[in-house]
Amino acid sequence: MSEARVRAAFPFTALVGQAPLQRALLLAAVDPAIGGVLVSGPRGTAKSTAARALAALLPDGAFVTLPLGASEEKLIGTLDLEAALRESAVRFSPGLLARAHGGVLYVDEVNLLPDALVDALLDAAASGVNTVERDGVSHTHEARFVLVGTMNPEEGELRPQLLDRFGLTVELNNSFDVDERQRIVKARLAFDADPLAFCAAHEAAQRELAQRIAAARGALGSLELSDAVHERAARLCVQAAVDGMRADLVMLRAARALAAFEGAAQVAPEHVDEVAEAVLAHRRRVMPDQRPSSSERGEGGAPNEPGPASPETSAESLQSEANPDWGELPPEPVAARQVKGVIPLPAKKR
Repeated sequence: MSEARVRAAFPFTALVGQAPLQRALLLAAVDPAIGGVLVSGPRGTAKSTAARALAALLPDGAFVTLPLGASEEKLIGTLDLEAALRESAVRFSPGLLARAHGGVLYVDEVNLLPDALVDALLDAAASGVNTVERDGVSHTHEARFVLVGTMNPEEGELRPQLLDRFGLTVELNNSFDVDERQRIVKARLAFDADPLAFCAAHEAAQRELAQRIAAARGALGSLELSDAVHERAARLCVQAAVDGMRADLVMLRAARALAAFEGAAQVAPEHVDEVAEAVLAHRRRVMPDQRPSSSERGEGGAPNEPGPASPETSAESLQSEANPDWGELPPEPVAARQVKGVIPLPAKKR
């Protein structure tokens, strides 16, 4: 029996003040192909507690942690090449990706991992499969899990290329609300005092939430994405000036997961609006206050196309391209004065 099953997890439904994080985790649980959740925030903001609580809601209940010093083989698994040559059979030793199938793979301080490990993690999280290849021998297995990565921005950032591959992000902050802090601490103390009794008090709510996740997973395939939903997602991504098309795909997957979780008959543009911030927060290249104003937008909210340039403007643009220093002021002479204590250089002989 795994440690995740023996050790009682703090109930997901008992979390306090973590609504954005809970929503992001639930969406990833409904559709792991979203690509995982990156949780950014200071220490002590219940990042690992929330991830472990989510695992308890899933059918398998597996909660696997990737340590910082893990090797690539420990993550993806290994192949016994000697056995393949001797017996003409593939012997595969499972790694953490295989163990996490059906559960949660938790990576603390993901920003400190080598890029090769992060690449392998994100590939498996998005595709749902893991392939190990060694000297012409390969083995593929399912690896459908909810990836939860955490990081403290004070300890370094992820490269933009890796950051973009996380489906959703949530930024946590310290709580300075006195009432909320009291509720958080009281809940934690009650759990630590008697975990079984605390979990029993939330058992009904936990069971109902687990059933909603299972039902939402089953409903995903029946929910179609209308042209209006596609248009809303595309417009939000254009306004955020994101790179590539990954944001559009993740936004549509997240909107569909939200609709399925809510039991909606169809995905609506409003579902796109509700998941947009978690999708765009780490991809946005244009901040909301930098977007074109209403007077600068054309019909439908799209930015107006620039009109024909005047002859003066065109001439200035050409001159600027030909000479990048064009427009700079010429240097002005400044009177020099001798500084006390400095020996002047001897004058050059004429």
